[in-house]
This record gives sequence, C-alpha cells and structure tokens, in this order.
Amino acid sequence: MNRRCLFVVDKAVRVLIAPDKFKGCLSAQEVAEAIAKGVRDALPRAEVELMPIADGGDGTAAVISNALGGSWVTCPAHDPLGRRIDTRYALIDKGKVAVMEMSEAAGMRRLGDHERDPLRATTFGVGEMIVDAARRGSGKIIVGLGGSATNDGGFGMARAFGFRFFGNEGMQIRSAINKLRTLKRIEQPRNLELPSIIGVVDVQNPLLGRNGATRVFGPQKGGTGMKLLMLEKCLKRLSRVAARQIRPLNPKAAGMGAAGGLGFGLVAFAGATLQPGFQVVADMIAADSRVAAADLVITGEGRFDTQTLSGKGPAGIADLAREYGKPVFAIVGETARDNAAKSDLFNGICELSALAPSKADSMTMARELLRQCARDMAKGW
Repeated sequence: MNRRCLFVVDKAVRVLIAPDKFKGCLSAQEVAEAIAKGVRDALPRAEVELMPIADGGDGTAAVISNALGGSWVTCPAHDPLGRRIDTRYALIDKGKVAVMEMSEAAGMRRLGDHERDPLRATTFGVGEMIVDAARRGSGKIIVGLGGSATNDGGFGMARAFGFRFFGNEGMQIRSAINKLRTLKRIEQPRNLELPSIIGVVDVQNPLLGRNGATRVFGPQKGGTGMKLLMLEKCLKRLSRVAARQIRPLNPKAAGMGAAGGLGFGLVAFAGATLQPGFQVVADMIAADSRVAAADLVITGEGRFDTQTLSGKGPAGIADLAREYGKPVFAIVGETARDNAAKSDLFNGICELSALAPSKADSMTMARELLRQCARDMAKGW
C-alpha cells in the first residue's frame, strides 16, 4: 500500500467510509461495515460514518433507499426472455419518488450464462416497472442503467408503454429484435402519461459506432460476429425512425448507449433526461457536506481500472475529497494492469487480491481482508 500521509492522532477523528459494491461478492453496505471494523480496530476513538455509494449500476436503489428511509414495493413483470417474475423498487419521499434499477427486470443477473442472447432479451419488464410506479402516483422516477442483459434500444420498454412498431408490408414487430432492421413506422399510444424520468448512467458511450452499445457491451451479453452486426443495424434503424417520428434526438450523445441503448430509449420514448449516476446519488445522500466534515475518507470498489476514472463512484468521492483537502484512500478487490493502478486520485490503494493466494480466495475472504486493509490504512494515517 502506498502511503503519502502521516499524522499524529491525539483526538477523535472523523472517518467517512464511502465504498461502492464489490460486484458478485458484497453489497456496498457490507463493504462499508467490514471497513468500519478495521478502522475501529486501529482507531477505537474515531467517529466512523458509513456512506455506501453507487453510480447507476446494481445497488443504486438500495443505497438511495437506505440513506433516505425508503420503502420497497413489489411489481409483477417479465424478465429479459419474457418469463413472469416479481421485481421490486423503492419509494421515497412518501411515494413521490420511485427509484429502480433496470437490471431488476432486464439484468444479466436474471439469466444463466447459457441463456445470454441480445437478439432475444428485451427491456419489456423495465417498462412494466415504470408504468407501475406511475400508477402508484410517483411524480418522479429514477432509473439506474447498469448490469443489463439487453441490447434493444428500449424497444421492449416502449412496447410496455403501448408503442407499436411496424415493418415491411405493415407487419407489426412484437418481440423479434432482428425485425427492427425493417422498421418503417412507430405508432404512439394514446393518452400516455409518464412522470418525470431520470436515467442515471455510469458510462458515457453513444448509441452507435465503435464506442457504442453493441460493439462495446454486446459481446459480454452473448453477442458474436453476425449477431453484433444485426444488432447495430437494428439500433441504427430504430434511432432514425424514432428521431423522425417521435422526437428529435442525438444518438451520439453521451450515455445513449447505456444498458444496451436503454439510455436512448428512455429519452426517445419517455422524454427522460440522462444524468451521471454518481452525481445523482451524491446529491441525494448529501455526499458533499459529509466529505467536507470528515478528517479521513475511505472508498473502494471491486475492480479498479480505467472505467473507475470515467465517472465511477470511487473517483467521484476522490474528487470531492481533493476539493476539500481531505486524504482519501481506496480499498479494491483488484486493479487492472494498466495506468489506472497508478492514479494520483488516492493517497493510497490497498488491493485484496494481493493479500490472498488467488482471486477466488480474495472473494471468499473479502470481509476479513477488507478489515485488514482498513486497519493498516488507519494505523498508517
């Protein structure tokens, strides 16, 4: 661990613990609790505050709900392959605001590895969740756009809203995503009333092209050669027809490619706005003032790489800490072997995988290793 700060601690210090989740291992809350134990081992008099964070991916709704005293509601919906499931989302401010994650209905976590197929997976269930929240009277809906199994540009979601899509010879396109390449006309539903919707994104990718939804994220969702070419054609056609018939929009705008183009779909079919996920979460949980009040800040996430530096939660926390002149350390599961590991954002970085025999062991032992890293950091500080 690289240490750049050394202080003599002669009074109770305020330590803010603000990690993101360790994906596939621990939630942000669980990570924060483990780090807190290590800090208290080294600094028993410290005033320790836990502030789990998120940036639009899995866990965003839980972080906001827990911070603001929200309640959870269940909603029947369909998974990416059309199977009936029960989903949930949070209501805050007496139900005036709904906070949900698209992955709850259309995420990779809903599918087995052998089921991944972006030509079959749709966002229909996401539309069902949004409609449910609107019917409950929420005047604002926040949708986290991370962890998707889909690449349909919001086509499925729009169908759940009542939009109808027509291709060659006036044939209606129902669920076959590959048929979008023949799209000619989109028919809007009558009397569609949706509240204000914010799509919170943790990536800045456009809808199309080399850095777009399909080419960057399609392969991890099961897309290969010809499927990827087909998906790109479908999204291109969808964007052109929607821009002409629904509302003018720019598919090159940052975030349009989030969640397999659901960022685009929310803007096109729901009139949503897209905002950086960390900033939305930070504003809602008052991260700015809480960082300002701390003497020491500890953040972290499962994997530290170049994406961390592009709007992810730990980078956002580090920026706030630098703004207020606070030392900030990171505990991560692993670091990519690139320049990200040499970032000057943090005063020190501790990597769990460097303390365990293998990556698998570092995940199994994550709680104790987090505690060990935090204890060593606090002692050094």
